Amino acid sequence: MRRLSWLLLAGLLAATAGCGGSQEKTETPRPTLRYTAIPDQNSTELEQRFAPLSAYLSTELGVPVQYVPARDYQASVEMFRGGDVMLAWYGGLTGVQARAAVPGAVAIAQGAADPEYYAYIVANASTGLQKSDAFPQGIADLTFTFGSESSTSGRLMPEFFIKQNTGRSPADFFTHPVGFSGSHDKTCELVEAGRFQCGVVNYKVYDRRVAEGKTDPEVCRVIWTTPKFADYNFTAHPDLDKVYGAGFTGRLQATLVGITDPSLLAALPRERLIPAANEEFAGIEAVARDLGMLR
Repeated sequence: MRRLSWLLLAGLLAATAGCGGSQEKTETPRPTLRYTAIPDQNSTELEQRFAPLSAYLSTELGVPVQYVPARDYQASVEMFRGGDVMLAWYGGLTGVQARAAVPGAVAIAQGAADPEYYAYIVANASTGLQKSDAFPQGIADLTFTFGSESSTSGRLMPEFFIKQNTGRSPADFFTHPVGFSGSHDKTCELVEAGRFQCGVVNYKVYDRRVAEGKTDPEVCRVIWTTPKFADYNFTAHPDLDKVYGAGFTGRLQATLVGITDPSLLAALPRERLIPAANEEFAGIEAVARDLGMLR
């Protein structure tokens, strides 16, 4: 009986050791790929819109993917700089700033329309201003708001075009101090409410709000369309391949460009994505340096 007990104990110990061995061989979970986007629209809506895209990328890439909201445009750049996120949906300016802050970072995808983006100058109907092909010099005496201070279509390029058409910076051109609404949605709301007589907003947000009935185009009128410029893009951190394996950045790019489901692209919102490269944003970088918005 004693010998039988020892045999049973030895078998139990062997089985336990075997279980331990199988646990040691279990693959370590891969770290979560965290990404963000500039808060150019309503932040709560952005979180809801990015949820399906996060789930899709998780499945396709085989790693957990999580959207992390950014407090403001500059916060999205700082999150990328610090490695808190390794992928970001940026505007042209914030993308240039992020890539300058993190050597080796690359633009990998953009909307099909993003190489030829533009913005609207909008005005409240009470101003009496109508749409014109000529720059609206008459807005000089009106109250005016940009979007975010770091927005490409809501500040950088409109400021450049104002300077180009008037020979003066906005601070010198406008008789009232210019405002910064913080987002394109907010600019539409402020101009429609008459809190600012005019402002600048990217065309996609304005057109979407009009289509959804959120902005009345007879009250918040488009009075001028800017020339075209390159804008939004997904920028990837150079450490992606170190963390997730060689070739991961290429897989990520191919996955993004391969998306065809409108419900996933609605987060951006874009009809489709195409490859992007840093060189396409050289013009944005030059303007940013000229206006003192890039160190």
